[in-house]
Amino acid sequence: MFLFRQSPPDKDGNDNSTLLAVRFKTTERTIYATPLSNYIASSYAEPPEAYRDDLRVLDELRETATAALDVNTSVLKRNTRYYGQLSFILSKFPADVNVNFTWYNAFDPECSVSCQDLYFEKAAVLFNVGSIYSQLACRENRSDKESLNRAFGYFQSAAGTYAYLQQKVVSETRTQVTTDLSAYMLTTLENLMLCQAQECVWHRSVLAHMKDANVARVAQQVAEFYDLAIESGSQGSLSGTIPAHWLDHFKVKRLYFCAEAQYRKALDCLANSHYGEEVARLRMAQDYCNQAMELVAYDQRWSKTLRAAVVDMVRSLQELVASNCSRAERDNDVIYLDPVPAASSLASIVSYKLAQAVAPELVQNPGKYLGEEELGPPLFKGLVPFVIHQAASLYEDRKEQLVNKDLIAALDELTADCEAVLSSLNLPNALEAIQKPVGLPPNILVGADEIRSEGGFLGIKRLLDNATDANARATSMIDVAEHALDEEAREDLRVRQGVPATSSARATRTESSDLTNSMRADIAKYRDIVRKARESDATICGQVDTWSKFFALLGSPREELERQVPSTTVNPITDPHHTQIVERLQQYLNEVTLMRRERLKAVEKLKRMANEDDVTPALNEEMQRLAAVAASATSIVKFELHQFEDLFAQRLERYGSWHKYIEEEREAQAELLDSIREANQAFLLARSSHPLLQQRQKALSNLETAIKRFREASFNLHDGTRFYATLESELARLKENCLDFAMARHLDALDLVGVGHGEIPDDLSKTPPGSSPLQQQQQQPNLVWDPTMPLKYAKPN
Repeated sequence: MFLFRQSPPDKDGNDNSTLLAVRFKTTERTIYATPLSNYIASSYAEPPEAYRDDLRVLDELRETATAALDVNTSVLKRNTRYYGQLSFILSKFPADVNVNFTWYNAFDPECSVSCQDLYFEKAAVLFNVGSIYSQLACRENRSDKESLNRAFGYFQSAAGTYAYLQQKVVSETRTQVTTDLSAYMLTTLENLMLCQAQECVWHRSVLAHMKDANVARVAQQVAEFYDLAIESGSQGSLSGTIPAHWLDHFKVKRLYFCAEAQYRKALDCLANSHYGEEVARLRMAQDYCNQAMELVAYDQRWSKTLRAAVVDMVRSLQELVASNCSRAERDNDVIYLDPVPAASSLASIVSYKLAQAVAPELVQNPGKYLGEEELGPPLFKGLVPFVIHQAASLYEDRKEQLVNKDLIAALDELTADCEAVLSSLNLPNALEAIQKPVGLPPNILVGADEIRSEGGFLGIKRLLDNATDANARATSMIDVAEHALDEEAREDLRVRQGVPATSSARATRTESSDLTNSMRADIAKYRDIVRKARESDATICGQVDTWSKFFALLGSPREELERQVPSTTVNPITDPHHTQIVERLQQYLNEVTLMRRERLKAVEKLKRMANEDDVTPALNEEMQRLAAVAASATSIVKFELHQFEDLFAQRLERYGSWHKYIEEEREAQAELLDSIREANQAFLLARSSHPLLQQRQKALSNLETAIKRFREASFNLHDGTRFYATLESELARLKENCLDFAMARHLDALDLVGVGHGEIPDDLSKTPPGSSPLQQQQQQPNLVWDPTMPLKYAKPN
């Protein structure tokens, strides 16, 4: 295991100290270079070689930060540098990048968490930054003002670090963390650091010989901080995490500073001639000292975890208070005779809070120090942040939704509606029947050529016959398989009836029904499949029969097809009014053609606009703008997708004009279709007086329908050919399995009734196609045993 620090596993600082230091979290060795190189190559499409130095430096930062060294300011700098670079790296890579981190619980080395989460790594490193501050503070001798000031600053930094860790960092982790990073534990550590920072103020106040009233107020605040530490440290979830002796330490120190506050207030009362109150407060101080010593006595009897320095501190104060209390009571009883107030009537000591949780500036705003001596140059500075790739992908999704599913889909729907209306009016076919009184429309000619290439009616009939034959073969194979099983079952019954029930051979022979369940289930399944296929073939056959005359006509030569369709050699509508009606309808149809052509051009223009819409440069500009704002605020910007929403809205607004274009197209199409309906009504009235044109139009309509039916039948029959080929292969395996099974059971039956294998003709093993083994045996005249005859048993010897 690659340890953060080499500290005794059961100690929390110097045994001679009355203060507690926080242990370090430990970790396993982790290498960034390989997984990050692979991630850069696969996700960012950039050459990882360009970041070889950054990867090397990052690995060195982690290794030096987690090396097992002594605690000093150099170690603090290495950890804060690694923490600061991690903060910047998280703006470049996703938190779940493929690097695995393992960290152990600082207070339970057997408990660990392994995960791929850069935020967890950042939280663990920041925890150790707080631990370094706590250990640096505890290493100060606190015997002079300068040492106390340094310890006070370290404890405040530790408290601020733990507070920032809880409020800002742990909440970002994507996995379950170790319990030393829980909210209750971090709050307890913050309160402990505040206790000890305020305790440094108390030491400094005593050394500076401040007024006793002020020293009492400082001591009272220490006691109140320990109250908070006891409250947060007593949470049930911390029972297996917080060191057991810490709570006893908190309770003893709280009682000690309650006593110290009352003692100092009593000295202030003496100086101000409040002799009765002096006695009352000394008695209160004595009571607090007695409670503390009870805890000490209990600890010394059982756990012996309280430090000797803490015990000595409490004992010294107890002796001092007892001595002063005796003096004060004697003087007051003999000299001053001042009434001693009840403890409950004494005014509370107003605390004086100087310790605060102050997170170091480098912890809160590491971006301010990137490029400076504290953190060094930022790693992966040229790498485009991962969130930019996410933002580009998100914008592409929204653009595709807008362009393809909103705009283009709306235009396609308009075109489909237009085609549906024209089809319901039989346009332009009805108009072509008049404008082209001879010959056939191109769609009819293309369809007829396709039918001729497939053999016409005879070709489709051949496919139908093939399907019928394939269905018959499939049915036959199923029949053969079932017949073999049926024959085997009958033979098995005869064997059981002929062999005595007490026979051991009969007892070991499995009944036929128990062995053939799965095969009979397969037979039933395939019978149902073949039946449904036969019904489908019958449906197609009926369709082919219905349209057989048209199939035959479409398969004939083009000249014959044209001769069968009614036609005229002159335009039947000679009336000028009727001609005007036809021309007006044709003009509207030309407008429809033009509208479709222009609409297709518009769609192509929209697609080209969307393809050329590359949001990446704009995202990079926005990122630089956000980074500049963050730089002015001396912080590392944490890029989030929501920061680019305004940019997305601004760029997608470019497509707003297309919504207006679609509405204009919808209105223009509706107006044009209304005109076509009106003109078509007039055209129908003009055409109704010419029966030959009606016959031609009906004939062309029937041919179009026949072409559709032929294509449907051809597709279904070719699909059926592939279906039957697969089905016959499966049925062949099923038939062979059934025949093999029947043969094996037949031989077993022969053994059971005492017929030797040598008496079976050689050709018995050759099963004729479509017959069962039992049928084949019945065809052999030289068999010793005929299954159709009663069984005969040999006489016992």
